[in-house]
Amino acid sequence: MAAPIAAYLPIILIVAVGIIIPLVVANLNVLHQVPEGHVGVYWRGGALLKTISDPGFHLMLPYITRFEPIQVTIQTDEVKNIPCGTKGGVMIYFEKIEVVNRLRKDYVYDTIINYGVTYDKTWVYDKIHHEINQFCSAHSLQEVYIDKFDQIDEIMKEAIQRDCTRYAPGIEIIGVRVTKPSIPRTIARNYEQMEEERTKVLIAAEMQKVVEKEAETQKKKAVTEAEKDAQVSMIYMHQKVTEKESIKRQQEIENEIYLAREKSLADANFYRVLKEAEANQLKLTPQFLELKFIEAIANNTKMYFGDKIPGMVMDQRLLGNFLAREDA
Repeated sequence: MAAPIAAYLPIILIVAVGIIIPLVVANLNVLHQVPEGHVGVYWRGGALLKTISDPGFHLMLPYITRFEPIQVTIQTDEVKNIPCGTKGGVMIYFEKIEVVNRLRKDYVYDTIINYGVTYDKTWVYDKIHHEINQFCSAHSLQEVYIDKFDQIDEIMKEAIQRDCTRYAPGIEIIGVRVTKPSIPRTIARNYEQMEEERTKVLIAAEMQKVVEKEAETQKKKAVTEAEKDAQVSMIYMHQKVTEKESIKRQQEIENEIYLAREKSLADANFYRVLKEAEANQLKLTPQFLELKFIEAIANNTKMYFGDKIPGMVMDQRLLGNFLAREDA
């Protein structure tokens, strides 16, 4: 049995060394780890060293050197139960204020040597308490709780960053989130009633807007209808005027035709009469007149009885006188 044990002895020793040495190293704090998002800072004999280690495994002298990991990524500090008194003397409480901040890596040594590992207690927790009390003491409850509540986040951020830039430039304040403060129950009830009344007023105002919108819509509809009727009436009137003008123009054309026809007839009649007069003028000869005189006597149907016939019938002298007068 001794031979087999001796054969496995080197393996047993190697396993023992692999287990015992890490345990000893761990107990003596020789090997330590810096997590991601952090850097390692060291103290030797109570003095802060300028050595800053990156994330990973590192060695140090136990009992002589002390190590602390410092976060250099964005972190959120929650400051809770912050009392403050308003300008009017009402005590209120902010249940929670969140401060998003970051310590820049190149300012780790300066910040730690001046304000310690708990630098955020000085520049975040204590600073928030101070700034909130400063703000409350300068404003009334109405301003803190209602009117300027939406501005508190930005006011706190600017106030903290202003002092950090001056005294601790490595600290960057990214944002501040302030919750609604708790106020006395009696005052809260008054605000609730005020909010209820304000809601009723807003509802009434919205209803009025709806009614006004409906009235405006009806008005626009009526105006549109009136404009449409006016346009239709104008088109109808224009059509009537066009028809009247067409009839008038047609009548004018007919009148012009009638006048032209009448003028043509008058001119023709005048020409006919003129030509007849000229023809008659040419007919007025003694022989023609004598013929006509004889025809007129011959056409006389009167009968004369007696021993004496009127001498006019045979009086050639009278006829000659008549013809002579016509010639003259």
